[in-house]
Amino acid sequence: MKFTRLSLLIFLFGSLSCSNSDLARSAISKVKHGASYVTEKSKQVYETTKSSIGNKVRHPLKVSRSMSISKRVFGKLSDGTKVHEFRIINENGMEVSVLEYGASIREIIVPDRNGQMKNVSLGFSNLQDYIERSPYFGCIAGRYANRIAKGSFALDGREYQLATNNGQNHLHGGDRGFDKRIWSGKPLQDGLGVVLTYRSPHDEEGYPGNLICRVVYSLSEDGKLSVEIKAQTDAPTIVNLTNHTYFNLAGEGDSTILDHLLTLPGSSYVATDETNIPIGLRSVAGSPMDFRHPTPVGSRINQDHEQLSFGKGYDHTWTVPIAVNEDSHENAGNENGIRHAATLHDPGSGRTMRLLTNQPGVQFYSGNYLDGSLIGDSGKNYPLRSGLCLEPQVFPDSPNHEGEKGWKSCILRPGDEYLHFSVYEFSSQ
Repeated sequence: MKFTRLSLLIFLFGSLSCSNSDLARSAISKVKHGASYVTEKSKQVYETTKSSIGNKVRHPLKVSRSMSISKRVFGKLSDGTKVHEFRIINENGMEVSVLEYGASIREIIVPDRNGQMKNVSLGFSNLQDYIERSPYFGCIAGRYANRIAKGSFALDGREYQLATNNGQNHLHGGDRGFDKRIWSGKPLQDGLGVVLTYRSPHDEEGYPGNLICRVVYSLSEDGKLSVEIKAQTDAPTIVNLTNHTYFNLAGEGDSTILDHLLTLPGSSYVATDETNIPIGLRSVAGSPMDFRHPTPVGSRINQDHEQLSFGKGYDHTWTVPIAVNEDSHENAGNENGIRHAATLHDPGSGRTMRLLTNQPGVQFYSGNYLDGSLIGDSGKNYPLRSGLCLEPQVFPDSPNHEGEKGWKSCILRPGDEYLHFSVYEFSSQ
């Protein structure tokens, strides 16, 4: 089906007022075979996978009386605009709070092995710190998360120049990316969660096309936090969206994540130059980048290794395997469904977080630029490596590697749908 730009915009805006189920059915009918992001086959796998982990697409979640969603004013912008915070609580007492500013996760409160509840997400207690000081705490990074070399790329024969806000490169959407925008939030109608929407106009931060974005944070009864991100456009553009939460499973405000045990099942990672721009895929074997078995984050972080020097620690993308991992004998999923991307465990508290995603890579950032100057939600300072990020996404600088073997396309075209789905499974042992 062909759309004029006007009719497509009418469809896009109209879809935001639909219920969750209506939007899903509408979106499915629009997906074309051969799309850059989602085919009919992958859509079916995606829906089946969501159902199997307790996040059904078409059947409303039965919410018990002890599960709740609340809303409050978190702060106001200088022009008086109210920014709301939504708090989701499941029947076991797990809590997740989400801000309209940047569609940011502010708190994730989960029990340790003894049932003690702590917030494991770094963040601030007030809006002003998010506006003035946040290093992307908990936000949706975009329109393109991670880096683009020299802020430039070509699309359909046309050159585009974006802001260079990270040295000579473009990072996380530019000077005022999605992390600094106000999203419109409301509770889900058919489940325990929050849906946030944002319209990014054509040429915002230099990106082509009007982009309609929708993020759903949902919480299951058994401790699964799901992040679903969808986007549609009226002109060819590039898209790479991810959640940028900093985790510390010992509890926000604890001094370090260096003793956390990390597993990254990928057998290769994206090596970079000194400006953190990709130079190619490399095997993790025999290097401090090998996390195929549970390994303390700090055990090799100070080794004399070129990649650690460039990133000032870990700041790289690992591939997410699409086949059975022979070392762990774990079925990592298939090419179209979600699969195991990472596992993080804190031996002290017993808290464990397992990450599943449909994205081809996961960026592991070890909090290399935290320096103690930020005071977090608990009133404690955040020193070096007091939090880490695990960000599912396509590879950095993908717009300049279009068509190369091993690199998934980041191009989104009218009539297609961008779909990112990740699940953070929390448990204790």
